Amino acid sequence: MSSDELIVARGVSKTVLADSDSLQILHDVSLTIKRGESLAIVGASGSGKTTLLGLLAGLDTASAGSVQLCGHSLETLNEDDRAALRKQYVGFVFQSFLLVPALSALENVMLALSVNGRGDESVAREWLERVGLTHRLHHTPRQLSGGEQQRVALARAFAGRPAILFADEPTGNLDAVTGSQIDDLLFTLNAEAGTTLVLVTHEARLAARCQRSIRLQAGRVLEDAA
Repeated sequence: MSSDELIVARGVSKTVLADSDSLQILHDVSLTIKRGESLAIVGASGSGKTTLLGLLAGLDTASAGSVQLCGHSLETLNEDDRAALRKQYVGFVFQSFLLVPALSALENVMLALSVNGRGDESVAREWLERVGLTHRLHHTPRQLSGGEQQRVALARAFAGRPAILFADEPTGNLDAVTGSQIDDLLFTLNAEAGTTLVLVTHEARLAARCQRSIRLQAGRVLEDAA
């Protein structure tokens, strides 16, 4: 694994138990993601996109094969070690935002920063300003629109200065116009930060903005396009 290769997956498969039977979700997936690269994982619902993202990010472990994340072999680490690795290198943006309901926008970002020890209130304010929420710092998620909540989630993710940002259907809960605005913001911030981006999406327009994409079908890589 070279210093430019942040993620290397070799022969990754994932099998789970379903009603006493085994269900194979991923079959022998191999890929490499380089530093600063943007990669879209596309495919129909149920094709294994989110499962693959979880394995690459160390949220879960493969049933077979290996995943290296920033030089660390995930299959050799326990959950605490994988959590520490994620805290050091990884940021997340999810479809459902996953903000803490009782906290303000500012407090949500500050909480994430306090966990990884990479900033303070001034850093949180700076990133919320960068996503256009200067006037909403003290609003809780229920007082924010869906687009505003996802802006908070973007600020939270980038404020931690991750080496890799994993985004799972980041505009899936948003209308077309708001989703397009979030797309623009995501790629602008990503370019400015120089972050490696791994994006799960079913939207062709979003995937087209990445440098390359892989398509999954029934848990197998159908194509890998530059």
